[in-house]
Amino acid sequence: MRAYRVLIPTLAIFAAGSLPGAGLAQPTPGEAAGRVAPTSAVGLKQSFAPVVRRAAPAVVNISSKRLVRQQADPLLQFFGMGAPRDRIEGSLGSGVIVRPDGVIVTNNHVVAGGQEITVALADRREFPAKVLLADARTDLAILKIDLPAGEKLPVLAINERTDSQVGDLVLAIGDPFGVGQTVTNGIISALNRTADPNGDAGAYIQTDAAINPGNSGGALVDMDGALIGVNSFILSQSGTSSGVGFAIPAAVVRRVVETAMGGGHAVVRPWLGARLQSVTPELAKTMGLSRPSGALVADVWPNGAAQRAGLKQGDVVTSVDGGPVVDAAALNYAVANHRPGEAVRVGVHRAGGEQALTVQAEAAPATPARDERVIAGRNPFAGATVVNLSPAVAEEVGLDPFGRAGVLVLKTAAGPAQQVGLQPGDIIRAVNGRDIKSVSDLTSAVVAPAPVWQFTIERNGREVTATVRA
Repeated sequence: MRAYRVLIPTLAIFAAGSLPGAGLAQPTPGEAAGRVAPTSAVGLKQSFAPVVRRAAPAVVNISSKRLVRQQADPLLQFFGMGAPRDRIEGSLGSGVIVRPDGVIVTNNHVVAGGQEITVALADRREFPAKVLLADARTDLAILKIDLPAGEKLPVLAINERTDSQVGDLVLAIGDPFGVGQTVTNGIISALNRTADPNGDAGAYIQTDAAINPGNSGGALVDMDGALIGVNSFILSQSGTSSGVGFAIPAAVVRRVVETAMGGGHAVVRPWLGARLQSVTPELAKTMGLSRPSGALVADVWPNGAAQRAGLKQGDVVTSVDGGPVVDAAALNYAVANHRPGEAVRVGVHRAGGEQALTVQAEAAPATPARDERVIAGRNPFAGATVVNLSPAVAEEVGLDPFGRAGVLVLKTAAGPAQQVGLQPGDIIRAVNGRDIKSVSDLTSAVVAPAPVWQFTIERNGREVTATVRA
């Protein structure tokens, strides 16, 4: 049977404190070196209650509602018996208070498209919330509620320490099924899981703590009561928890919170400036590597961060900041977790030897300049929102930054663009025999009506040509 990625509306928990710009508290250092398994009946009777008392007050419930227009049956409309109807769709999840002034973190998929978002605190008070930042790539959203003057909310500290290990005990706190706050326990099953069934790059914490529908945005906490991750999705053949859950690491959470508190509306992800390929067993054997691990540099962007640091085609990046690189996704993720301007230490295998290089973290280049427009007029693209495709835009939407220049479809509205089957992610390559390399090219190509339109788009790496009569 096929395993599915199940998004799970959840509860999350965060902290406030002394981080410049973000006001997030640092957790009290834990006794990582003192990890021991229970050795007696007394040890097995130890309780998680102190950890729950510390963490649970900062966990909130989040409900999101949106108005959806449901089209009537076309056959009924033909006979004048049907009309579009509006209905309310809702989602239920969890969130984490990250600052005492009412800043909350949850999953983006919990609130995406929400027109009315409500936060219910642990004391059952409810507040309307507004979205400060929504980042689909990380599946995180930052919310804000307005509190009575002088009130401060309980928060949960974000644990960014790197001493978490497979086998460490963790708790998942959330609000599954809408029954109220729940706590489940388990262990960390794996660290730095670098992909999910949708192909999204990441480095998730995997846990066997039970996570069920309604847990999205919830907290994964360690035995110090600090947040180490925000629960995001599960792998399941039944849609319910099977002990394979994934959480977004705290380091990513802090970056998104920092961006929102700094007034940003999008997370800037540093880019290595190299096309990467995971080292397979066959590649490892060919290159004389002892194990199939690392990221092979297949190409470098001219004058990009990688080239300036001395990375070359054929190098294998084996470590970042002292930590091992498992594959290409892990390397991209590690670099993206830095702030622009920071130095990134990379270990490189080259010509049978090892080298240490330093790469400057920087955003992907926005060349050509961003030009975002909604196409109008009598043409097949009317109603589509398009933008020049640059490495920066490609990184933003998860495309190959080394791809050819072109015009990317960001979204479509009701009209010709939807009728001809254009989809977000399509790249417009040609219109009526004219190559399209920029939004200006596209608007010029469609300025005059035509009896027949022939256009070529690239979708999922394949080019398709269509002909449409006006």
